[in-house]
Parts: sequence; structure tokens; C-alpha cells
Amino acid sequence: MELEPSSINFKPVIDRRLHMPEPPPVRLVAIEDIVLSAGAGLEVQLDDFYVNMLRFERESAKYGLITYKAENFRLRFEIVEPPLLREDFRPLGIDVPNLPIIEQQLIDRKIEFLFQKPLLAGQESLLLQDPAGNWVQIGEIRII
Repeated sequence: MELEPSSINFKPVIDRRLHMPEPPPVRLVAIEDIVLSAGAGLEVQLDDFYVNMLRFERESAKYGLITYKAENFRLRFEIVEPPLLREDFRPLGIDVPNLPIIEQQLIDRKIEFLFQKPLLAGQESLLLQDPAGNWVQIGEIRII
């Protein structure tokens, strides 16, 4: 397929405004940034889980915290020496664009999870533990 030559002298205008990158396609179900604990030596596994699989963006470490950026907030991990003491076992809520893709990735990686089917249709979620042992509930982003 060939394009016909233009009948007018067209020159595209160069947009000199700063480029604003797209936000990550993942959201935290939270009202502010979240800080969780992780044992020492789990940085590679956390990066694989949160960046490669869930598509968070990794930010540079500040104050000894591993930081992942979602669309709306940041998820920070403070590194502590084992044994980890957890005050509660509430899961971290994460919304992803396509839940079946994440489910297949979990199966491929042989990560155990529980499929939660709710009373209302369309609100399915996956419950699992991240490499640091924190509970994570993954749901699908619902656009209204």
C-alpha cells in the first residue's frame, strides 16, 4: 500500500512541552501510601513479583525502603531482619487491568493462590502471599 503525495505543503508542528509518561496500569486499594515489612535478601523476588508480574514501577530506594509506584499511591517495603512480627493479616488490595492474565502467570510461576468468588458477579479476586509473606488480594479494575 502506498500513500498518495499530499496536495498541500504540510509540516508537522513539534510539540516542545515536557513529555508526561503514562502511569503504571495497576492501582492500590488504599487512601495513602502503604508501608509493609520484608525480610532481608528478598529484593530480587519482590521486584519479580511487583514489577515483572503486576507491572508496578520501581523507584530508587530512599531511606532504606524499597518503593514501587502504582497509578495512585506508592508501596514501600522496610527491610527488617527475620523473624518478622506482623501486627495484622489484612491483605494489601491491588487492582489490575486483566485478572485472568495475572491468574495464568501465577499458575505458570507455581505460586499458590485462592480464587475468591463473591456474591455479586464481576468482583472476583485472587488471594495469595507475596515473596515477603504479606497477604495480597488482587482484583480487576472496574471502569465505570
